[in-house]
Amino acid sequence: MKHTRYLLALALSLTSGFTIYAQDPSPLLQTYILQALEHNPDLASSRLAYEISKEKTEEVNALPNTEFGVGYFVSEPETRTGAQRARFSVKQMIPWFGNISARQNFTASLADAQALEVLIRERKLILELSGTYYRLYALKKKMEVVSRQLTLTDSYEQLALSGLETGKGSAVSVFKIQIRKNELENKLALLKQQTETETVRFHNLTGTESTAPVTLPDTLMLQVEAMDMQTINLDLHPELVKFEEMYESVVQSEELNKKEAAPNLGFGLDYIPVEKRTDMNPADNGKDIIMPMVSVTIPLFNKKYRSVSRQNDMKIQSLEFDRQERRNRLETVLYEAVNSRTTARINTETLQKNIREAENAMEILLRSYETGTIDFNELLDIQDMQLRFEMSLIDEVRSYYNESLIINYLSTTT
Repeated sequence: MKHTRYLLALALSLTSGFTIYAQDPSPLLQTYILQALEHNPDLASSRLAYEISKEKTEEVNALPNTEFGVGYFVSEPETRTGAQRARFSVKQMIPWFGNISARQNFTASLADAQALEVLIRERKLILELSGTYYRLYALKKKMEVVSRQLTLTDSYEQLALSGLETGKGSAVSVFKIQIRKNELENKLALLKQQTETETVRFHNLTGTESTAPVTLPDTLMLQVEAMDMQTINLDLHPELVKFEEMYESVVQSEELNKKEAAPNLGFGLDYIPVEKRTDMNPADNGKDIIMPMVSVTIPLFNKKYRSVSRQNDMKIQSLEFDRQERRNRLETVLYEAVNSRTTARINTETLQKNIREAENAMEILLRSYETGTIDFNELLDIQDMQLRFEMSLIDEVRSYYNESLIINYLSTTT
């Protein structure tokens, strides 16, 4: 309607957003997004609400019901031309000029606002689905890390047992390694449980009943992106454009209120059959009566309409405040996401360096086993650091992509 240019721009930005959301090497995320947009039940419900709001435009394009009346004279009134036997009437009220078009404009503005609600839900669905996708990726990589650490712990246990047999080790070292192994197995079990929960959530978002594992990429690589905040126009974001449509609906509501405060016209016709007289034959003997009628309803007590006008004025002011508050919040979220993504990229570089240093320290400690001087306490400490670094690295990569999702959700570039 009035804001078609906004709807078109947003639709184009949403379409191009599929590629942005699927920055990982696997194109499967885009496939899952398209599947969710087609089958998600919440989104389907929102689309039906939009269709209902469009249908209401047709609903209001109608005149009031036509009134029909039939009366029978129990005591027949006697007239000069004969007795009146019955009375038939028909009446049609017609709203004041422009009333119906005002109703159509009002319902159409509500439908436009509902169309934007559909678009908002689509973008939020993509945001939520992609976030779940990256959580599943992080859980997968963490399970790989823990499984690898378990394999290393098994090898350390064998070294400790061999050292115990040759008198170069202690039983305490064996027990410590076994405790570490128990902790890793417990962590792996918890990660598997979380993966099952996230998988169910993911399939529910896509609107499918599948229980199959979600296919995930092997590795997500961070991309150095220069974010020019000047290219982001928050005013074109659907959450803010929706306020414009709501503002338009209040304007149309006021126009409708003015039309409803005007008089209504009514046109009707009465028909009275007259029985012929038998005792004489006057002129027009037995001639039926046909009486056209015009009526007008005038809202003499129009306090109701003045009150509605004041309410509409206050609604407009409230919408202006709400829009400004929402814009401020979106702007804050956008800047936080940009800064958090930059932080995640910096932390990732640092963690990668620390992981390499921990691997070097591990190699040095393992080489010392050849001389029989391995220190399992230091070995377990390095392993613990390595585990923390690798787990933190996975979290930072996920954080980078999550912040990118938020930036993409808020970005409608000019």
